Amino acid sequence: MWSGQPPGGGSGGNRAKVVAVAAATAVVAAVGVTGVLLLGGGKDDNAGGGSGNAKASASVSKRATASAPASDKPPGSKTERPTVQGWKVVVNPKRGTAFDVPSDWQVKSPGLLIGFEDSEVDYSDPKNWGKTVIVMGAPAVLKDNWCLSDDDKDGRVDNTALAAAGTKGAKGAKSTGEAALSQVDRWVYGGYTQPDTKSIVRDRTAKPYTTKSGVKGSIAWARSRNTPHKGECASDGKAIMFGFKNSAGDFVAWCLYGATGVKDELPDSTIMKILSTVRLHGDPTES
Repeated sequence: MWSGQPPGGGSGGNRAKVVAVAAATAVVAAVGVTGVLLLGGGKDDNAGGGSGNAKASASVSKRATASAPASDKPPGSKTERPTVQGWKVVVNPKRGTAFDVPSDWQVKSPGLLIGFEDSEVDYSDPKNWGKTVIVMGAPAVLKDNWCLSDDDKDGRVDNTALAAAGTKGAKGAKSTGEAALSQVDRWVYGGYTQPDTKSIVRDRTAKPYTTKSGVKGSIAWARSRNTPHKGECASDGKAIMFGFKNSAGDFVAWCLYGATGVKDELPDSTIMKILSTVRLHGDPTES
């Protein structure tokens, strides 16, 4: 469901909402029947940078990714074929990147941004619209409605996705390692632990990594252990980021986050296979 209305205040409990917005039109994709307008820096997938402890960008509930147009052949991918047989191509024209996902993933619109709200922010105040923990663009989502719940008993059912992946800008990064390491724990914090930070464990140094297409960069992982979150859909989470440069020489980062300790957990081996398909895709439309 699409909505232009801002959310009606703080989220129920301590779970943060996933927010989605069509970047080109600034139309909100509502989660349940709520959403948040990403204005100013929030509509840019460079947003969410900064220190890895995510102190300033606190809690976000993990209401699953809002519904958005899905397509096996999103705009910009007409000449792009998957490098893994039977998989789907995910293209981000803005960043000049592409990667593949298994056939059971939903490929969202290239113009869509998804990310996590800050659960400590009062979104009933328009001045706070656009304040998010972290966002990424041109996403693909695994099991959009993996878990449904109404923990705050407000009559709105929140849908939690099992996993999601996309690409974001890394403006301000001085190396591929910084592009990955400085933000990776924000995905775990935003989706799984807010407002707690003590349950998050992350890599202290980024590791060199080269994709099958020859893109060189750095990867970093973050995971939560025994998050204090409560609720029907609460779980621990994990995230990985791959920092690299696109054809314009700008630092960008491929991101993936997902639930852990659950029956359907996305295996690390599959995550690494998806990561191995990351590649450059023409000239980025924005730097």
